Amino acid sequence: MNRSKRFAILAERDINKETYVEPWPEAGLAVADSPHDPRPSLRIEGGRVIEMDGKPRDQFDMLDVFIADHGLDLSVADQAMATPSLDLARMLVDINVPRAQVQRLAGGCTPAKLVDIVSHMNVLEMMMGLAKMRQRAAPANQAHVTNRRHHPALLAADAAEAALRGFAEIETTVGIARYAPFNALSILIGAQTGAGGALTQCSVEESLGLRLALKGLTSYAETLSVYGTERAFVDGDDTPWSKAFLAAAYASRGVKVRFTSGTGSEALMGHAEGCSMLYLEARCLMVTRGAGSQGVQNGSISCIALPESLPGGVRAVLAENLLAAMLGLEVASGNDALASHSPIRKTAKLMLQLIPGTDFITSGYSAVPRRDNLFGGGNFDAEDFDDWNILQRDMQLDAGLRPVSEHDALCVRRRAAQAVQAVFAELGLPTITDEEVEAAATGHSSDDMPARDVPADLAAADRFLNSPITMLDIARALQQRGFEDIAGHVLEMGRQRVAGDYLQPSAIFVSHRDGPARFQVRSAINTPNDYRGPGSGYRVAGARWDEIQRVPQARSPRDFIDGNIGQPLSTLREIGPAQVVTHPEVVVAVGPAFGVTLTRTIGGLAHDDVLAAILTGIAKEGLFGRVVKVYHSSDLAAIAHAGAQLSGSGIAIGLQSRGTAMIQKRGLPRLHNLELFPQSPSLTLQTYEQIGQNAARYARGMIVTPVPVQVDNWARLRLIVKTTLLHRRETEAVREQPPTELWFDWEPDV
Repeated sequence: MNRSKRFAILAERDINKETYVEPWPEAGLAVADSPHDPRPSLRIEGGRVIEMDGKPRDQFDMLDVFIADHGLDLSVADQAMATPSLDLARMLVDINVPRAQVQRLAGGCTPAKLVDIVSHMNVLEMMMGLAKMRQRAAPANQAHVTNRRHHPALLAADAAEAALRGFAEIETTVGIARYAPFNALSILIGAQTGAGGALTQCSVEESLGLRLALKGLTSYAETLSVYGTERAFVDGDDTPWSKAFLAAAYASRGVKVRFTSGTGSEALMGHAEGCSMLYLEARCLMVTRGAGSQGVQNGSISCIALPESLPGGVRAVLAENLLAAMLGLEVASGNDALASHSPIRKTAKLMLQLIPGTDFITSGYSAVPRRDNLFGGGNFDAEDFDDWNILQRDMQLDAGLRPVSEHDALCVRRRAAQAVQAVFAELGLPTITDEEVEAAATGHSSDDMPARDVPADLAAADRFLNSPITMLDIARALQQRGFEDIAGHVLEMGRQRVAGDYLQPSAIFVSHRDGPARFQVRSAINTPNDYRGPGSGYRVAGARWDEIQRVPQARSPRDFIDGNIGQPLSTLREIGPAQVVTHPEVVVAVGPAFGVTLTRTIGGLAHDDVLAAILTGIAKEGLFGRVVKVYHSSDLAAIAHAGAQLSGSGIAIGLQSRGTAMIQKRGLPRLHNLELFPQSPSLTLQTYEQIGQNAARYARGMIVTPVPVQVDNWARLRLIVKTTLLHRRETEAVREQPPTELWFDWEPDV
């Protein structure tokens, strides 16, 4: 059988570069509703859980024990478990039920109960629930800043631009572990350049991450991975208690900490135990809550391709984000790892978190080019900044970014690179040259950077890590080298760690570009999400809405048509009312603004050149062309129709000032025509000459082959504003006046 050409083309589409499989619950390949998932149950005796989700206590694994003893609020558990799951699902979307009430009941739900609640909800309902259950009033965003060369000047410059663009957190990682101290140092300095206040972390092995935090180089951590089965925990050399202890170690030094989990990790490790990904994620989230973590990085994270290979995978990712928010956890909702070859699919997935808003829309937007992202490539990267800003502007929503000018970006990048250069010099670290600083200020990726002496950098990084140098020494170095503002911001980060206020749930810093270095904490405590339906909760308005609107690409509407306006054409003049004639001719009927208010087409062609081309085409067929101006309408069909009534042959060409044209015949309905040329930006002088020839051939009664026209499917996107403004000008020239005959001073080229 012959192959379908359409199906052959579809097979090459980006969406078909990915893997799709049928569910296999026994292997953990089911995102929800595995037959091995337990049903919700809870029995409490003497203040102690003796049965949970169908399993008696003597059969509990270590996760069950930890959840039963630390993850459940037993004071509300009986009420929560007795409330039908459907009722709880409806409470999530009921604008009359406050977030605190739902969160209180969620604290008493077992993992199976949580999953049962969201099983009643579709994607839209989950998004509504997430909008209500988000912890902090306003969403924020986190950036990834890495590069393949681990170049400190470029790291600092990219971190500075990320902070300028509004990222509240900036995360780095390394390809070679020994680079970690310099990466952490570089993004700390970069993040505190400009307004400062962005939190930073270095994603490395946990004990090394803690050492960097104790030196004051990082201010948060989210690499504390938790799993939904005991075997997966054991293979990771961990237990829920060890994770809780490590979280306490970070918090005791003023370091904010999130755990990391996400659908699919247990199946990848071969320890799903036949349970669905969503049920295992519910267990992870209850461990996270029980361990006292501020929040969780979840949304499948680096596993995203696995749930996406299964039916309902993207829905399950949204469900896990919602469950985390229900449990009162700060949610960094994924959208970081590359999720799809298909731009449509990738963006559709993002919308489930971007529209309702989460505490961090991405748990790592790649603020560098994808090829420089050592986290495995970003779902969105530095080349998507403008797209992201326009989405915020389109929807009047806050997704954590702000538009910036090229000048401001260059200034902050250069100053951050200079600051790192100064600190390296003051601390006796390998030299960063002026050439490297300038390359970092203006460059886009590692490819733009000079090579460094890698062995020397690694040896210096080892010495730096093992030295007593802390953030105080870095602040002192900055101050002594003339970077007092950045030094003040670094010191302020230390002061905030002592105060500990940003250990509140969902905490970020908000800083001001002017004034002293004092960062304001915004969290679920002092700016809670109070969404209760229309007119409530966080709304993008005021200064923030003004900021989102001011994208550098936006121009005054008048700028779009300045090039189409000129002095009235001296080659055109009115000679009196247009008359009906009987001899063969073609009337060229132009719009009311033609040659006066407007003098060029939307494609930039001068009106007198267009008229000359049309009349030349008519003359080549041996006929006379007469030019009339129609005043009573700006509509092309009406202009052409009026011209046809005047024409001796009954044939007319209608021509709007923006260049749209039509060949019309007397007797045809107004909205019917012989030939229409709607794609005016694609029309050339040669095309207009062919239009004139065809009109003359119709007038002579010949068989005519329509003029071929180029179709540009993107023209509307580029030019619809200009089209609107040009037509507005045409319409402003309309007046109740009969058509007028025009004299056109030209020399026919035939």
